[in-house]
Amino acid sequence: MQVNEKKMMQSPKNDRAGVFLATLAVLSILAAISACDVEPRKSDAQLGLNPQQSAGRKLYDSHCDRCHEPYSTKGKKGPGLKGIFQNKYLSLSGLPANDERVIDIIRLGRNEMPGYSQTLSSQDIQDLLAYLHTL
Repeated sequence: MQVNEKKMMQSPKNDRAGVFLATLAVLSILAAISACDVEPRKSDAQLGLNPQQSAGRKLYDSHCDRCHEPYSTKGKKGPGLKGIFQNKYLSLSGLPANDERVIDIIRLGRNEMPGYSQTLSSQDIQDLLAYLHTL
């Protein structure tokens, strides 16, 4: 009888461990499923970028990506830039969504965004602009 009593005493502990392991397994499966929504980064060729746009993408990765999502309207620190030129006005500033305004923002900055006139050449800005037009 003492052996059965020991088993009965351990039973709630084993049940809790089983529930914990089952919960952990379910959470692991949910995490794996949600990770499937993330698309792998596409190559320049897959995106159909020409050499100027490809150069602009490299500049974007170096200077812009830390604050702006390229293929989303949701931003990080700054606004997402997907479809930036498809709207008549820029999302936060309300300025016209055209080359001149975007170049001004890149060169001079705006609010929390630093200006890049001392960092990027005029050719770099044109390359970056060409890439932004692909978003």
